[in-house]
Amino acid sequence: MSDHQHRIAVEAGVEVPVPADGERWTVGAVILNRDGAAFAQRRGPDRRLFPDCWDIVGGHVEPGESLLDALAREVEEETGWRLCRVRRHLGTTTWAGDDGGGTRHEADYLVEVDGDLDRPALEWSKHTAYDWFGPAELPRLKENRAPGEYLVHDLIAKALSALPLHSGPHMLQEQGSLLGCRGCASPRGSRGRSAPCRPGPGHPAWCEAALADGGRAGGP
Repeated sequence: MSDHQHRIAVEAGVEVPVPADGERWTVGAVILNRDGAAFAQRRGPDRRLFPDCWDIVGGHVEPGESLLDALAREVEEETGWRLCRVRRHLGTTTWAGDDGGGTRHEADYLVEVDGDLDRPALEWSKHTAYDWFGPAELPRLKENRAPGEYLVHDLIAKALSALPLHSGPHMLQEQGSLLGCRGCASPRGSRGRSAPCRPGPGHPAWCEAALADGGRAGGP
C-alpha cells in the first residue's frame, strides 16, 4: 500500500475500478468548500487537451498506480491539498481527445481534502485561474467547450445536486446523517438529530450558525 493510500478513507459502496492491461485511465476529483461550491481551474491556452477550459482536479493514472494513488497524487500536485476521504463515485466515462492519445476511461469522485481551501497551490504552468462554482455559476463551466463536451459541467452539477439537504436553519443532512464539523470536532449526528458543537477555528457556515444559536443544530 502506498503512502498516499494510508491517508484516504473511502466511503462504503464507492466503486474503484481496477484498470485492465492496456487501458488508459484518468481520474477526477470534485472538491467542495464550506459553502457547498465546487472547485475548478482553467486550463492554459496552450494545453493540447481542452485549452482554456474549466476543469476539475485530476489527470492520467500512471503505470503501476491504482486509481486512488493517482487521485491523491493529482490532488496534491494541482492544489497542494491532501486527499483524505472519497465520498462518492460520480461515474465512469469513456472519451477520446484530439491529442492522438486514444481512448481514455475516466473515474470521477466527490472527495474531501485537508488544506487551506482559500489558498490552492496551482500548477501555474498548466492553469491560469481557479474559482468556486455554485449552482448559479454552472453555465461558466461550458466556456470554450463544444456541444457534447460538458463532462466537467455535468460532474459538478451532479455533485452539487447530491449536497446535504437543509432540515431546519442550521443542519445539513446527507443520506440520513449529519455532516461533522472538523473545526470543533463535533460528532456526526444520526437520522437528523442534534449534533452538539463546541467552539473552535475553521467552522463551516452551518456550524457557525449553530454556535450563534446556542449550539443547536436544528432537526425535527
